[in-house]
Amino acid sequence: MVHLDESFLAEVGLADLPATERQSLLHVVGEELGLRVGVALSDGLSDGQLAEFEAIIDKDYERIVAWLDTCTPDFADDPLYQLMVLEAGASGEPGDIVCEYAATKWLEVNRPDYRDVVAAALVELKSELRRDSARLLGSSTAAENDGGAQSAC
Repeated sequence: MVHLDESFLAEVGLADLPATERQSLLHVVGEELGLRVGVALSDGLSDGQLAEFEAIIDKDYERIVAWLDTCTPDFADDPLYQLMVLEAGASGEPGDIVCEYAATKWLEVNRPDYRDVVAAALVELKSELRRDSARLLGSSTAAENDGGAQSAC
């Protein structure tokens, strides 16, 4: 799982980004990473596979249950599912855990290289952020000096 947090910002040279801009940038980075991964993962999938995965991502419980019944009817015994339940703890919603499990399992079945795709997209994004860190920090400093004007990023 990818963690976009303070250590991520430090890793890409943005530890000095003003606190007021950190969460916004992390949100944008998360959205961009999701877009890049989605585009890469969709390459080579059929329209039916794309529709099936979209239904899982959109939490279409009827289609999720149908897929689980067909592909992993004993999912509750799967160590991956059990780990997800454990990590979610008492506050985890069972329906959300099942959805997350179904999405992960679907990717394992249909795009077994998905972890590599995510890792490659993350490496590329980190490289771009490192390359642009001075500009991003500079525009953020300029915005503070302009009385809080919006930065260009």
